[in-house]
Amino acid sequence: MREASTESRDRIAHSYMKCADIVRARARNFYYGLCLTPEPKRSAIYSVYAWMRQADDEADRAGDPAGKMARLADFRQRTEQTVARAFSPCGLHRAEPVPTNAGPTTADRADFVWTALAETIRRFHIDPAHLRSMLDALETDIEHESRAAARADGKPILICRTREELERYCYRVASTVGLVCLTIWGLKPGTDAEAARRLAVQRGLAFQLTNILRDYAEDFDEGRVYLAAEDFQAARLSPDELRNWSAPPACEAMVSDIAAWARRQYTESAPLDRMIDPSCYATLRTMTRIYSGLLGVIENHPSRIAGRKRIRLQSMHKAAIALRACARAWVNQHIPTTSPLYAVLTPAARR
Repeated sequence: MREASTESRDRIAHSYMKCADIVRARARNFYYGLCLTPEPKRSAIYSVYAWMRQADDEADRAGDPAGKMARLADFRQRTEQTVARAFSPCGLHRAEPVPTNAGPTTADRADFVWTALAETIRRFHIDPAHLRSMLDALETDIEHESRAAARADGKPILICRTREELERYCYRVASTVGLVCLTIWGLKPGTDAEAARRLAVQRGLAFQLTNILRDYAEDFDEGRVYLAAEDFQAARLSPDELRNWSAPPACEAMVSDIAAWARRQYTESAPLDRMIDPSCYATLRTMTRIYSGLLGVIENHPSRIAGRKRIRLQSMHKAAIALRACARAWVNQHIPTTSPLYAVLTPAARR
């Protein structure tokens, strides 16, 4: 590949800095983990997050579903052009073309996202299928928004009939993100890559199930229910009853059952932490502990999912998690697991 000019390198560096600004402003829970990733991997993940944020913004902008779908189609076209440019032997450092049929989208006003994403795809060989899956999930949300708007009774739409359908949705919206992160972080030498990918899919499912439970009230009020219809049927509840917590024993039993499903995904995917490049351990550990902590709040207080106040961890709590993860990462990198000192410094290793 032709060496980039100084001007091109400066443009890429500036684009990565702008993506970092988006992460700091909007990543919330993810920021505490992502900022622990060493460079250049940190900037690469920032660029993917910024791209995802732009896509979400296109889907969330005011307007009818048809208009949102058209904007997302333009965004998808520009993504494909960026992928092609990234893999072109000499195209990455040329000025990026804008689709001729593209309207004045948010993405057009933030070209730095595309510059950074192209460099990330090129440098880390990101599988474009994962990016396409993320956009597919947004299209699904818009389709269901259209269905909800067409309902005369004003009731929210149940997006998934079964847990299997819900797992497929979680894969597209969350597990694909984990697979992209895995590609950027890298694995320890000798690690079974296929096993790591399976665990990353499980971890993504755990994260998204936690999100779906936490955001149940907000999503319901916006016309969408992600929990599977078969779970409501098994609990003999309607989405309205869960939203209003009008049958407390049944509501608690249903939420606890889904929370247990999510908890199993955290537990079963635990080996992933020791498979990734040790320099990125603190990142994954922090994000997992934060989301696991959110699930813990739901496990202890199931009715919180129907409350007015969004479930959160305090910033000091998240910062403490990040610090502990950094300390654990240092121990993992510098103290042999066979040393008695390792067991003293990492009590969790004995459990």
